Amino acid sequence: MSAHASKTAVITGASSPFGEAYARRLAERGYDLVLVGRNEGKIKNVAASIAEHSDVDVRTLVADLGDAAQLAKVEERLRTDESLDLLVNAAGAATFAPTPGFDVNAINEQVALNVTATTRLAVAALSGMTRRGQGTIVNISSAMAFWIQPVSSVYSATKSYVLTFSQALQQELSGTGVRVQVVVPGAMSTGFWDGSGVELSNFPAANVMTPEDAVDAALAGLDAGEDVTIPSLVDVAAWNAYEEARDAVAPIMSRDVPAERYRD
Repeated sequence: MSAHASKTAVITGASSPFGEAYARRLAERGYDLVLVGRNEGKIKNVAASIAEHSDVDVRTLVADLGDAAQLAKVEERLRTDESLDLLVNAAGAATFAPTPGFDVNAINEQVALNVTATTRLAVAALSGMTRRGQGTIVNISSAMAFWIQPVSSVYSATKSYVLTFSQALQQELSGTGVRVQVVVPGAMSTGFWDGSGVELSNFPAANVMTPEDAVDAALAGLDAGEDVTIPSLVDVAAWNAYEEARDAVAPIMSRDVPAERYRD
């Protein structure tokens, strides 16, 4: 255990280029790390590389978050680690295909990782964070939560859930000392697309960010106090307008009578 660090970051999906980029940047910030991934060889290689170039403690937790028993193992770690200061929910799955005939296993994997694991790990981490009055949870959504395509029904829906879940948590945790940031990256140059049904080469180069740049933007947004960080968004006024439009519509969606256009 490193002698200087008193805070730990747990990163899921840490063997992916995006998760690994988070791990490296957080090591630079002095966090001890617990790297979670299902590929033991990959996750141990990432851990060894980071440990070689930093003086923080780097541990691994091999787990398939789509498996209930293995997910519970990670939950227990989050509930009992008193040094836990940051959880990055970066693990996820994507399959792009028309909904009719969609492989049920692909549906289950996306819901299990993008929705169930993200939710349960956040809840587990919050049990200690709220008691200690400090800590941060970073949930990873996606631009596909907004850019909904004919082949993205399940993936877009799961990432919309992550955004809504995170924003609800932000309201619940106001004043507790615990923060929740939701990051909304666009396409990144990673192996995420391999076997997804969409080729990375389909995207113009101008629309693809490196995972390192995406993580740097996400951490800059976290430092700036942002609740929602969209690394590619040039004008934050566009996001503010989106939120204002939603806030204007939401209060008038529940009334005692149907709207005029639905009445004879």
